[in-house]
Amino acid sequence: MNAMNATNAMPTAQARVQSEIWQGLNDLAATMLTLTELFAADNERGQRFQRTACDIYMDFSKQKIDETVLTQLLNLAETSQLSHEINRLLSGAHVNDTEDRAALHTALRQPINQPLWLDGEDINQQVHSSLSKAENLVNRIREGIWRGYSGKAITDVVNIGVGGSDLGPLMATTALAEWADTDIRVHFVSNMDGTQLDNLLKILNPKTTLFILSSKSFSTIDTLSNAKTALAWLLASHNHKPTILRRHFIGISTRVDKMSEWGIHPDNQLLLWDWVGGRFSMWSVIGLAIAIKVGMPHFYELLAGAHEMDKHFATADFGNNLPVLLGLIGVWNSSFLHINAHTVLPYDGRLSYFPNYLTQLEMESNGKSVNRQGEPVSYATCPILWGDIGSNAQHAFYQLLHQGTQAVSCDFIAPIRRYDDEQQVSNHLTTQHELSLANCLAQSQVLAFGNAALQQQDMAIDKFKHYRGNQPSTTLLLKQLSPKTLGALIALYEHKVFVMSVIWNINPFDQWGVEVGKVIANSVFAALNGTQDTDKFDSSTNALLSVIEHNR
Repeated sequence: MNAMNATNAMPTAQARVQSEIWQGLNDLAATMLTLTELFAADNERGQRFQRTACDIYMDFSKQKIDETVLTQLLNLAETSQLSHEINRLLSGAHVNDTEDRAALHTALRQPINQPLWLDGEDINQQVHSSLSKAENLVNRIREGIWRGYSGKAITDVVNIGVGGSDLGPLMATTALAEWADTDIRVHFVSNMDGTQLDNLLKILNPKTTLFILSSKSFSTIDTLSNAKTALAWLLASHNHKPTILRRHFIGISTRVDKMSEWGIHPDNQLLLWDWVGGRFSMWSVIGLAIAIKVGMPHFYELLAGAHEMDKHFATADFGNNLPVLLGLIGVWNSSFLHINAHTVLPYDGRLSYFPNYLTQLEMESNGKSVNRQGEPVSYATCPILWGDIGSNAQHAFYQLLHQGTQAVSCDFIAPIRRYDDEQQVSNHLTTQHELSLANCLAQSQVLAFGNAALQQQDMAIDKFKHYRGNQPSTTLLLKQLSPKTLGALIALYEHKVFVMSVIWNINPFDQWGVEVGKVIANSVFAALNGTQDTDKFDSSTNALLSVIEHNR
């Protein structure tokens, strides 16, 4: 049976929701005890619902599950052929069936000399060849060998990309800033309106600035519009275009032809592959900006941490498998408990962009309403996801979590150790870290138990100080935040997304909802520029175009 037929042989959406296991989970959800009742019934619940792997401790005891629910969820995973689908994913089967290609982001962090064959080619060799070329560029930049048009070394690197070409590198570079061992500054530009780039160009020196153009297709209008502006800025300082292109631009794409057409020198071109989705690509040369900032050894540690989680995902039994459990809990909350909002709350400022990264990873992957057979699904899929650093969130949207009307599930994330023994830090900083940890644990407690978590019981009688509780959460404690644990954490969520997609029988690797807006935007852009009639759209768009035209 080929890959496509294997996928089509899976239970249809209707068959799945009519299954005995699915119906049983619906029944369990309808009679589920509150978190207060669940903890009262089991004094060892905190120990029973916890697992650890890859220096990540996961406590899911504050999720609204019991042993019966967990058993049924694991049964659902088996009947959904999750083991088979994991094997297909990792072996290079065309799991992205709407685009007829593999989704082998795991191959990007596989150690060298471990062959992985795809369509008759060893892609492990391709991956490490690409990484080797990237390493050479990184070393030249960091060691001051790479020179701009004036002969001066590079001081600033600007990564121009959008979506997966921006969010992952930005998140990881921020999280690993303490591992930076270079004075080179790394910046990120994504927004097509030009504001980010304009503000940045005002403070950069064209003689010492290098641009990375990251676009899988090398046709993304957001990226190319910013690239065109950057090129014009450089040419205003030095009008010899071949020199500017050779010394101030690196291209990353699947399209050698388009990079060459734009003017990227072959020596400065780094290759991607169709079997890498944009939001899963930071492990590839898309992570060049990360490597420039922290060095290739730390970048390889990032890959090693992700690979360790890959091995755990592939080999651990489902009852002890962190991505599987996290994914099943996500399905339970969305499809059975009808919790349609999820927030990610890292209690560490270094992870400030992690919630933003996950919004794309999860909602672009699983924000689907049809299954792999093209049938409408009759159950909730991906929840609305957002988040922020815990302390900021406490003073923003925790009000809704504690006293609002919306059911929300939460992931709390925090490192157990903040500083290495070698780091010379004040007692005040150590105390601040402990205070952050205390807030992390306290907030999950109040969300779970409401007023019962408070020692001041008199507050319970104040109608304005009633805290509803029964809001489910998972706590992920990292031994410490390092390149390796960050890699494992990101891979954990990547695999969580895949697990949920298998249970929901949807394709997490396409994004037609992203593509459609780009198509329409081209027509609107033509109308704005007078090359197309401005009255061909709906009355609202036509009216807005008219307002813009009369106020230019």
